[in-house]
Amino acid sequence: MFWEFIIIATANSGLAKSSNLLRTKATKTAVEAVVVAFLAIILATLLTSYTQHNTLNFEAIVDVQSTNTALWILDSLPIVFAYIGQYSSYMIANEATMLVMEETKELRTYASQMQMQANLAATHDHLTGLPNQALFYDRIETAFRESHDVSNSAFAIMLLNIENLKDIQDTLGPTSTDLVIKQLATRLESWATKRHSIARIDSGNFAVLLSDSDKDKAEALAKSLIKAIEPNFIINTLKLTLHPSIGISVYPNDGDDADTLFQRAGIAVVFANKSPSGYSLYSASMDEHSSKRLTMMGELKRAIEKKNLELYYQPKIDIKNNKIMGVEALIRWKHPQHGFISPEEFIGIAERSRLIIDLTALVIEDAFSACAEFHQHGHDIKVSINLSMKDLLNPELPDLVAGLTAKIGIDPSWIIFEITEGSIMSDPTRALIIVERLKSMGFDFSIDDFGTGYSSMAYLKRLPVSELKIDKSFVLDMMTNDSDAIIVQATIGLAHNLGLTVTAEGVEDESALEMLNKMGCDIAQGYFFSKPIPKAELLSWIANNA
Repeated sequence: MFWEFIIIATANSGLAKSSNLLRTKATKTAVEAVVVAFLAIILATLLTSYTQHNTLNFEAIVDVQSTNTALWILDSLPIVFAYIGQYSSYMIANEATMLVMEETKELRTYASQMQMQANLAATHDHLTGLPNQALFYDRIETAFRESHDVSNSAFAIMLLNIENLKDIQDTLGPTSTDLVIKQLATRLESWATKRHSIARIDSGNFAVLLSDSDKDKAEALAKSLIKAIEPNFIINTLKLTLHPSIGISVYPNDGDDADTLFQRAGIAVVFANKSPSGYSLYSASMDEHSSKRLTMMGELKRAIEKKNLELYYQPKIDIKNNKIMGVEALIRWKHPQHGFISPEEFIGIAERSRLIIDLTALVIEDAFSACAEFHQHGHDIKVSINLSMKDLLNPELPDLVAGLTAKIGIDPSWIIFEITEGSIMSDPTRALIIVERLKSMGFDFSIDDFGTGYSSMAYLKRLPVSELKIDKSFVLDMMTNDSDAIIVQATIGLAHNLGLTVTAEGVEDESALEMLNKMGCDIAQGYFFSKPIPKAELLSWIANNA
């Protein structure tokens, strides 16, 4: 209202000045016309007097004024001009007043619209039109009051994170990403009922307030929301799949103020990222893990920057001639306080953040350098490098690999990139683009942990892979479990029919190796030969087992 008052007051002041100026000009023009009329009368009287009496004196002037009709008419002009001037001044002033009123009305409407836009911008997201975080917090406070009025009835908060939105933006750009967000907002609004309040918190994060909902209802709604997001999003004929993660906190069990509920729903989102269901309900045990995760994330970032992580290598043995034909590079982190940290633990943290890109770059560079060193020592072996799901959705990966290949001077045929079925299935279209770009450079690919993923047969024939690795869970039990033995035998037959080399992981004794040899397996890997060891130890191991 303050700005509305300022705008209208300023405009009214300007219009009032304009009105006064118009009236002044009209009056001045009328006075000038009267003066001209008087001068014309005087001149006409003098000319007429001189023409009729050949002289200019008082008697002659009085005579012509009293006898000449034309001069009588001329004498009336000052009165007419004065009247016309006053009338014009009045009309101009009246029109100016009307103009002020009309302009004031328009300005008041404009100021009101500006005020409405300002209010909307303060409480709503400009892209989707959904409420923003400030308005969402206000609605949470309203939910608190309503809950107190009905004997502390429960309500829940769901935080929705689109995990791969950053990847979409890096690949397609901000304009296409905005279209995805708009489509998602429309889908959320159509999914919601009157009892739900949806807000966009920031780029890839949305929030939903679930009135009158306990944990069971919130869990059911989370499943329903994930199902609503599941169908593809279409951007310029391109089909995109979003990866939602939903964290849930419930009042009053998980907090009694908006900040606490919001923060705990955020903690639950982190656990939802690695949950098969895609959602997670907050529990008190998550707080300890959350603080530990945040601490470890910072320490991992510093370890990557300072290159305090080390690659270990596990030999891969050709079963037919018992010769080493390759090694698998495995990242290890020896923490200065906590000792060796499980790769499953810190790689999972890296995959839930942008750290996985830097970690992968470090692994590839070190593995390439080690591979070059192996060949300089005369060891014709291949190095296998694991790629994560995030790596296969990173459009910059092929360029990174190309640059390191030229920098270190390796032959792409010395490298095998290992990928899992799950990493491909997360977004097959985009992942296959990355795989095919690397394949075109001359790099080989292997399917790791085969049999533990899904839709294997459908995509196996489409992947440009040269090797299939049988997951160790099948190999470890095949001596005592007929079903596992059948799975291993069938997998070897399938792979060979497709022209693929087969590697069995988890070989821990000679009897398992003999069985794999009878089944026709090509390569074995496991503790029976060697555990993962540092590069220097590997070179010694190769020398001793040549």
